[in-house]
Amino acid sequence: MKILHTADWHLGKKLEGNSRLPEQEEFLQELASIADTEQVDLILVAGDIYDTHNPPAAAEALLYRFMLELTRGGERPLLMIAGNHDHPERLSAVMPLAGPPGVMFAGLPGNVIPCGRYGQAQVVDSGIGYVHFKLKGEQVVCLLLPYPSEKRMNELWTKTEEETEEQRRFSDRIAAFWQAASSHYRNDTINLALAHLYIAGGLGSDSERSIDVGGALAVDPEALPPAQYIALGHLHRPQRAPHSRVAYYAGSPLQYSRGEMHYSKSVYLVEVQAGQPAQIERRWLRNYRPLAVWECSSIEEAVQQAQADPAFPGWLYLDIRTARPLTGAEIQTLKTADQIGRASCRERV
Repeated sequence: MKILHTADWHLGKKLEGNSRLPEQEEFLQELASIADTEQVDLILVAGDIYDTHNPPAAAEALLYRFMLELTRGGERPLLMIAGNHDHPERLSAVMPLAGPPGVMFAGLPGNVIPCGRYGQAQVVDSGIGYVHFKLKGEQVVCLLLPYPSEKRMNELWTKTEEETEEQRRFSDRIAAFWQAASSHYRNDTINLALAHLYIAGGLGSDSERSIDVGGALAVDPEALPPAQYIALGHLHRPQRAPHSRVAYYAGSPLQYSRGEMHYSKSVYLVEVQAGQPAQIERRWLRNYRPLAVWECSSIEEAVQQAQADPAFPGWLYLDIRTARPLTGAEIQTLKTADQIGRASCRERV
């Protein structure tokens, strides 16, 4: 089975007030193209589908349109979870309409995906933390852990069994959650996990909303389940999770901050069969509109450089060393230069 792992789309996100939706549409087009070219059977989306709990209507329209394209009418199912930026109840409310085209979704750690048909996938068993489905002659068991805030895990734990002293640590609760869910793994199933959280030691960036407060919400790598592949979301830098050979962060598809300018974006292609190690390949994405920083030693240099180089195709930050604030006329000159008129500018004095 061929699987495509992606995460952290942040549909509707803006950069200094400028919409990124055109780039996000380009990404979704490229994602669909990769899935078609590689003849992918299943797409895993590891949370942060939207950038805010209340996304703009244009972002919602973009998601629903590309759900149909990515699933090819149900032939290629999507398995999605909510991240810390998503509103789980809001997404869950519309997902029953997406079931027939092949979309399976879990918004909260305690959600259970109903049994039934989701496009070509037939869910035969499910419960808290897992789903078991048949797809194209294969059987798949995937553990599901949408963003597990401490409050959500507290609520879930009190509904299941009495808390012990050892289980009060967040990481221990995650380990116990996965241990219970992974009991549904079998030797004849493809065993996966899909989660949105922070694994201790992972490399972050400045565009992520922190979910690791003082280390309390960091999950120990030893807590990871015994899956053949673990698809993670939250960190925007593509990377293998520390101390694991099978857990990967897909990263965000776009450069969402200055801190993300210095590494490329990607998705992961995973080929796996029951009982065998997964074959994992990183597939690089195009940089649709790159971010750049121009460091200028004076206001005059910044104006000259902006007027002299009209070809920059992306988003531009200007770092200007100056002893005085820029005048309104100087700011207007910078913003109306050709490349800044088509990009984004932030003046730093």
